[in-house]
Amino acid sequence: MVKQKMKILFISHKFYPDIGGIEVNSELLANQFIALGAEIKIVTWSKNLGEKKFEYEVIRKPSLRELLKLFRWSDLIYENNPTVRLSWLNVFFKKPRVVAIRTWIRQNNSKITFVHLFKKKWVNNATQVIAISEAIKRDTSNKGIVIGNPYRSELFKSNTDRNLRVKDFIFLGRLVSDKGADMCVELLNQLKTKYNIECNLSIIGEGPEMESLKNNSIKYKLEKNIYFSGFLKGQDLVNELNKHKYILVPSRWEEPFGNVVLEGMACGCIPITSDGGGLPDAVGNAGIIFKRNSIEDLTDKTYELLTNSMQQKSLLDNSEAHLANHTEKKVGLRYFDVIVKAYN
Repeated sequence: MVKQKMKILFISHKFYPDIGGIEVNSELLANQFIALGAEIKIVTWSKNLGEKKFEYEVIRKPSLRELLKLFRWSDLIYENNPTVRLSWLNVFFKKPRVVAIRTWIRQNNSKITFVHLFKKKWVNNATQVIAISEAIKRDTSNKGIVIGNPYRSELFKSNTDRNLRVKDFIFLGRLVSDKGADMCVELLNQLKTKYNIECNLSIIGEGPEMESLKNNSIKYKLEKNIYFSGFLKGQDLVNELNKHKYILVPSRWEEPFGNVVLEGMACGCIPITSDGGGLPDAVGNAGIIFKRNSIEDLTDKTYELLTNSMQQKSLLDNSEAHLANHTEKKVGLRYFDVIVKAYN
């Protein structure tokens, strides 16, 4: 612990009430830093106020004068993902700076521009660097410390006995090709035609692939097996997850981490995920990992899981310890330890 109250200027490109992974993680970590005795102020480009009240000040779309005042006030700069437009003044103030890398510093097609190269240099010039997965560390920073994401443990919980779960697979995410929802439909078809196993699937989310997914369910004569629930959040999402035995995360895109894996696992689902990016970190030893974009590997490994009750029990047993490493308190404490080292 620090001897006096450390003043942390917490920089988050987006923040509540905007919705997204970085926004959620910023709020969770900020709350933990306060609980651990720091004083913080959040600076963000998100302009809307929302309804929530916080124990800390949130400065939205700051002017240069406001930024100068904030940098003078702070003891340490924390960037929850590199945000150069809000942190560049540290070139002059030279405060200790900790950067957490939450996603790829490159375009979606993997192209790296001058801006990305500059951001990587900016990250590696920080006092300490945190990466949310081994894949993100390899891609961005040799000196990064890997700390996986937290999940909202007070919300995502198992409240249904596994033997009482009446549904098989659930997919949760935006309905775009990169997320691989079409592979979930194909999986049901393969299990039926190749192994004579009939399963059901719930698809939670919205997006441009919706009609194509519905057409494929008709094509494979699975329209009675596949349910489209649209967008769900909060307790409604938790309740739906608790009806299922397995959560499918077949992303073609290399996910930086994959919080949805933890959320499904916390609600009692066994994760079945592709091997891209940070998904193996999110799964740990509590789920099944298949070769990305391979329907054959997905089908075979899923069949093996469905027919192996001992494997299912082992994975479920492993989930408790894995989730314990990703609670808000555990992750917040690990972040704070890095920050204290940078400060001292």
